Amino acid sequence: MKNEVVFHESQKYMPGGVNSPVRAFKNTAMTPPIIKSGKGSVIVDEEGKEYIDFVLAWGPMFLGHCDDDVVRSITETSRNAIAFGAPTELELKMAKLLCENLNNVEMVRMVNSGTEATMSAIKLARGYTKKNKIVKFAGCYHGHFDGFLVEAGSGVLTNGIPGSLGVPEDSIKNTLIAKYNNKESIKELFKTYGEDIAAVIIEPVAGNMGVIKAEEDFMVLLRELCDKYNSLLIFDEVMTGFRVAFEGAQKLFAVKPDLVTYAKIIGGGLPCGAYGGRKEIMECLSPVGEVYQAGTMSGNPIVMAAGLSTLKKIKKNKEEYYKKIEDLGRQLEEGVIEIAKDKGIPVTVNRYGGMMTIFFTDLDVVKTYEDVKTCDEGLFRNYLKHMIKSGINIPPSQYEALFLSVAHTKDDINKFLNAFKNFNK
Repeated sequence: MKNEVVFHESQKYMPGGVNSPVRAFKNTAMTPPIIKSGKGSVIVDEEGKEYIDFVLAWGPMFLGHCDDDVVRSITETSRNAIAFGAPTELELKMAKLLCENLNNVEMVRMVNSGTEATMSAIKLARGYTKKNKIVKFAGCYHGHFDGFLVEAGSGVLTNGIPGSLGVPEDSIKNTLIAKYNNKESIKELFKTYGEDIAAVIIEPVAGNMGVIKAEEDFMVLLRELCDKYNSLLIFDEVMTGFRVAFEGAQKLFAVKPDLVTYAKIIGGGLPCGAYGGRKEIMECLSPVGEVYQAGTMSGNPIVMAAGLSTLKKIKKNKEEYYKKIEDLGRQLEEGVIEIAKDKGIPVTVNRYGGMMTIFFTDLDVVKTYEDVKTCDEGLFRNYLKHMIKSGINIPPSQYEALFLSVAHTKDDINKFLNAFKNFNK
């Protein structure tokens, strides 16, 4: 079998055979499909097997794989520009599009990944406030920056490790951990450390401990505490930006962040990240201010072209696109709940727009990190094996989100539901 051959050889040259841990299907007793191509909602492995894809490169492929307009923009741009390490008009067009369409983003800085965006936003917050401590929430994942790898979600949770070796205590001594959707937890931290807290960073809709939305009154409290102690509130919209709405998760809340981070969809499938916020904060960045952050490939022409093509297409068709994804998401959510009930499979489903998690748990509601940890990982692994075998590509982790694209169809959803209907726990 070619998938097994390629994966086995890959392990000779890459740790675990992969360049990002969750791709290795660790703890699943499975060989991951080795993907060769993709178009629309379908990907094809090296053995020629097709899968309806609900991973979508972990979120970026909002338009589906190899969208014709995005591919065209990449191809046309690459004839004249790949990278210059110099300003280009494409950067201006991207920055202008973001600032004119996103709430609370007056200026923006382009980077190359979500991790780069979040760690740069933290540095900026520290520089602006002249404070050192940050607050993150257990189960939220903000990239592999040292200061974030404490009770993180994503692959850290999937692989059952509490953090990461190689992270000195000095790197995390200024990281404070609060409980998601727990008011008393965050109140206590501010009561003890408030004068030293530079920023609170949160996923407004968490995606790396499974999909969980922050409660409105909890978000209001965060804003009040940050205002009281002159701390910044940072929304990590790497996953939710342009996905739950064109304006991102900010549209779901009456709360305004000071800084926001983006990645995934804004690059159209290419490596891209960004962070932005109020002008007075952003102008603390070099070369205007004294907070230094740089990047050789930041804002490179090909990525800007792909991102612009993607965002312009979404903006032009946003009413149609978000309605379609909401309709497909509702069809998927309701179908899973009905089938699980009929088959006696214990599940709770959380969904916001085109991102969804099926939690294999007896709990009726999943809204905290503690709730997430009640999930039956053995049952999830059986479900994963069955779905992959049935030609449905889903994340190899109980703690990740399923994603929908505008390329998905009702027939794709029906294929997912038919496969789930044939799952025997």
